[in-house]
Amino acid sequence: MDTMFTNVTLKHQQFISDHQSFNSTLTSSGSSGSSAHDHHQTTTNHHHHQQCFMEEASSSSLMQQPHFHFHHQFPTSTATATHDVSLEFLASFSTNGWASHVLLEAARAVADKNSCRLNQLIWMLNEISSPYGDIDEKLSSYFLQALFSRITDSGDRNYRILSSISEKMCTFETTRKLVLKFQEVSPWTTFGHVASNGVIMEAFDGETKLHIIDVSNTYCTQWPTLLEAIATRTTEETPHLRLTTVISSTPKSDGSDGIEMIMREIGNRMEKFARLMGVPFKFNVIHHMGDLSDLNFSQLDIQSDEALAINLNGTLRSVSNHRRDYLISMFRSMNPKIVMIVEEEADLDVGIHGIEFLRGFQECLRWFRVYFEALDESFPQTSNERLMLEREAGRAVMNLVACPPANSVERRETADRWSCRLRASGFSGVSYSDEGCDDVRALLRRYKEGWSMGRSETGAGIFLMRKETAVVWASAWKPI
Repeated sequence: MDTMFTNVTLKHQQFISDHQSFNSTLTSSGSSGSSAHDHHQTTTNHHHHQQCFMEEASSSSLMQQPHFHFHHQFPTSTATATHDVSLEFLASFSTNGWASHVLLEAARAVADKNSCRLNQLIWMLNEISSPYGDIDEKLSSYFLQALFSRITDSGDRNYRILSSISEKMCTFETTRKLVLKFQEVSPWTTFGHVASNGVIMEAFDGETKLHIIDVSNTYCTQWPTLLEAIATRTTEETPHLRLTTVISSTPKSDGSDGIEMIMREIGNRMEKFARLMGVPFKFNVIHHMGDLSDLNFSQLDIQSDEALAINLNGTLRSVSNHRRDYLISMFRSMNPKIVMIVEEEADLDVGIHGIEFLRGFQECLRWFRVYFEALDESFPQTSNERLMLEREAGRAVMNLVACPPANSVERRETADRWSCRLRASGFSGVSYSDEGCDDVRALLRRYKEGWSMGRSETGAGIFLMRKETAVVWASAWKPI
């Protein structure tokens, strides 16, 4: 970043990796009893079979992750000027949404290279931010960390530390609780599961040998329901299913052992569930280090006598921007019967300088506020699972705001942009059947009010809507 920011007199930053310290912070915030709170119980087959698949394994432990705290030592004149700045935002502080207003001003100071105003705004934000407060305080905390990392050129290092510690703390039990609780209280991920499974089943109609290449971040929770659907399909012979799951991680992370342990346990449970359903089943995991576009595609072991489906759920955004078209064309060369795309609907491309940085920062603020509000409506204030999801979002903010675009693994694109990429690579959109849409609507009725399904007016697919905002896009594609 620009060297002019070296005069920002933030003395130092410190990552707190002591997990006991984090636990004591949680206790003082009153969160220790939150996990005992029960929400409404969904009774759909989708949730039932996820629960059977990822059943209770051992006692719970919190997936811990450190906060970093930075300490400010400003001259008295700066503190006085900061007091004047706080008066400037006095009216904003009395309303919801003040964080977006103040953070945007800080981003504008970065874009304008106004170090004096930036000093004052960062001082003020650090005094009023908290990862344990309300939505504005939480957004302020995570975006402030990212801004600070950006102006001190420490974004890559800080993101690696946060990601590595999170991965090291992964266990099957903590992952199981997080995934299932999120799916119980919010359709954020189950929407894509139900939308994709319906189209996959339609594409596989009449086939006897099936192969799904699953490149997703949902720990296979999508597939128990599909296994049951295959088992109950009215055919003389139950088809054989082969599931190849690709787990892609960064070579800079040293927490891959935790993910490998989780996937081994998931594979064991998937195979047991398939036997219970009477479905001939084979499970394989490919651990790929680096950008997904560099995957050795021969490892996928594509067989000509198998009907192939490619399931891309929440992973295309992790691919380098200049390699996305190449990856899609590689999937096209496999001649799949169907390709499913599920991505969060946002345009999160934070530029390097000036107006491009400011525009991208503003869109990040808008989108993550929608996400935090959805979590706020779905979880109790002191829910451990909510805290983990918010911290996961905080790492995404760090990656988007503080890391160079070439190193970012969180740059989401809109449905229109993905649709253009897919059509240019030789795919055409597949419309959702009335039955498939009815299944999605039935799923949404089991959650709190405010969720609905929307159709794309210009592209393919359907949207998960939170009130009037599209948040997740699901689509199906076939080779032309």
